Amino acid sequence: ADVTVTLRLMFIHLTVFGLLTLQLLFSFTAVSVFTFSSVVKKAVQTNHWAYRSSFIVFAVVVVTLILCDSLRRRHPWNLSGLVVVTLSGSYMVGTVASFHNTSTVVITMAVTLVISAAVCYSQTRYDFTFCYGFLLIVVVDFVMFGFLYTFCYSHITNAIHGCLGALLYALFLVVDCQLMMGRMSYRLDPEEYIYAALMIYLDIILIFLYLLGKK
Repeated sequence: ADVTVTLRLMFIHLTVFGLLTLQLLFSFTAVSVFTFSSVVKKAVQTNHWAYRSSFIVFAVVVVTLILCDSLRRRHPWNLSGLVVVTLSGSYMVGTVASFHNTSTVVITMAVTLVISAAVCYSQTRYDFTFCYGFLLIVVVDFVMFGFLYTFCYSHITNAIHGCLGALLYALFLVVDCQLMMGRMSYRLDPEEYIYAALMIYLDIILIFLYLLGKK
């Protein structure tokens, strides 16, 4: 029985990280294209409706997958939803990156991948899952801070906001990875691999965006 459980968990972990790798590969490829190609960069920067549409699609599908258990556990709709999230999220993140300097984007991608790899593949011996409720409260406070600092914008406040945001979602990444790895008293349902890949993907994308900062 123990061997069966171990193999089952190993299969789930491989599935989640396999999907996550494909998602990140596609998203950062899109970021690279949007940043390095002057033709693509000009096109996405002038088509504001495409960015708004991608944001709306991204938000709606993400919220639906998070809140609707039956949908995210039903194949192939759950996988289709994850594909839509990846496509729309990649366009959205690529558009944001296109307004930044090429070297800045490359360095930010590298730092994000290093942080994500360190967190995902080098889990600490300490359990951070009990901090989830606390982190949600911090997110609300952080959003309010972001709202207030827009009225007194400066390069210093922008850097502070970006670093704090990246740190916050790095902590979320730790918690989400530990939840997926079964650090809590329950084990992840095999059909929840889409949810696990989605949450970890969102954490990494948000780390990238906060490190990139506003332009």
